Amino acid sequence: MSNEENLVRQAIEGNQLAFTQLYDEYFNKIYRYIYFRVNSQAEAEDLTQEVFIKALQAIGSYKQREAPFASWLFRIAHNQVIDHIRKKTKEKRAPLEEATAVSAEDPVAITEQRSEVEDLTAALKKLPPAQQEVISLRFIAGLHIAEVAKTLGKSEGTIKALQYNGTASLRKILIGKHNG
Repeated sequence: MSNEENLVRQAIEGNQLAFTQLYDEYFNKIYRYIYFRVNSQAEAEDLTQEVFIKALQAIGSYKQREAPFASWLFRIAHNQVIDHIRKKTKEKRAPLEEATAVSAEDPVAITEQRSEVEDLTAALKKLPPAQQEVISLRFIAGLHIAEVAKTLGKSEGTIKALQYNGTASLRKILIGKHNG
């Protein structure tokens, strides 16, 4: 049994320290995934907290044999993002501009990084939703192909095809932006 499986088992049994360790392990990955989907630091922070609240409430129903913990947790995050986007679409609010969290020491680096994040986010939003999801889970959240497949309920072959097509499309979009 891996250390993570042991922590999950302890968390299921009500061990708060074990759940805290899982929280610490996955917080940044979940936050990055959500941030690139909603493009708002404040909303990403709120949604990430909601993901972990839901995970804590539902940990007792988690079954390790059905999906790895990471897949289960990212499924919760995926559903939170979908619910958030639906709610936001109904409200028809204008998106908030958020600053990228970087050190204030080098204004050139800050500007370049912010520009790169904005370019990538804009390019990502031009992809079909399935490709956006796969690219976000693979490269922003850092999940493996198998974990993405389980998270989205698709075959690994489908995930590989979506990833290939999505990265090819992103490349074209980003190269076109820099050449045009």
